[in-house]
Amino acid sequence: MQILVIAYVIACVFGAAVVRGYSGFGFALLAVTALSLLLPPAEIVSSIFILDVAASVHLLPRVWRDIHWRALRWLAPGCLVGTPIGVYVLAHAPAAPMTLALAVFVLTATILLVRGFALKSLPGRVVTFATGTASGVFNGSFGMSGPPVILFFFSSPAGAAAGRASMIAFFLLTDVTGLACQGWSGLISPPTLWHALYFLPVLAAGVWLGNRKFVNADPLIFRRWVLRLLMGLAVLSGGRALVQLL
Repeated sequence: MQILVIAYVIACVFGAAVVRGYSGFGFALLAVTALSLLLPPAEIVSSIFILDVAASVHLLPRVWRDIHWRALRWLAPGCLVGTPIGVYVLAHAPAAPMTLALAVFVLTATILLVRGFALKSLPGRVVTFATGTASGVFNGSFGMSGPPVILFFFSSPAGAAAGRASMIAFFLLTDVTGLACQGWSGLISPPTLWHALYFLPVLAAGVWLGNRKFVNADPLIFRRWVLRLLMGLAVLSGGRALVQLL
C-alpha cells in the first residue's frame, strides 16, 4: 500500500506540474484536490505551497520579459489588502458555502469568456486594484487566489504570453504570502520541508514538459485550453464544497 500511495502522489504532482508549466496556474488546487482523496489536507497543503513556489521560481526567468508590470503594480497591493480580509472571513464564515458560491461565479464568468466576451482595453487602476483585492480575499479565505486574476487577464487584450507570465509572477507573491502566514501559525515543520524536497525532481520534470508545450502552442488554442481548465477547476472546487455541505 505504501508503494501504491507514493506512486499515486508522484502521478498527481507530475500531472499538476505539467498543467502549471503550460498554463501558469492550477498546480496547488489540482494537487491538493487529488491528494486529499488519500491523505489529510493538513499533511499536504504546506508542502504543495512550497512546491508551487518552486514552480514559479523555475518559470520566472523564462517569462520575465513578458510580465505586464503595470497591471501587477496594482494587483499586488490589492492582494495584500484583501488577504487579511479573507482570513477574517475564514474565521467567521463557513467555508463550504462560500467556496461553492465562488465556483459558481468562476464557472459563469468562464462560460461568458468562452462565448466571446472580451474587454477592448486593459482595465484602469481602480478595477485592477479591486481585482487584486478580490484575489487576496479568496486567497485568505479559500487558499485560491487565481480566479479573479485569471479572468482579468483572459478577458483583456494583454495576450497569452503576457497573461501567463504575469500570473506566474503574481502567484509567486501570493504563495510566499501564504507560506509566511502558515509559518507564523506553526504549520510548517521539518517533515513538511522533507516532503516537498522528495518531490522536487518530479515537479521540475512536469514544469519543464508543460513549459515546452507552451512554447510551441498556438495562442488561440492556449486560451481555449486555459478556459476549459478553469471551468474544470471550478467544477472540482464546487463539487468538493457541495460534498462537504451534504
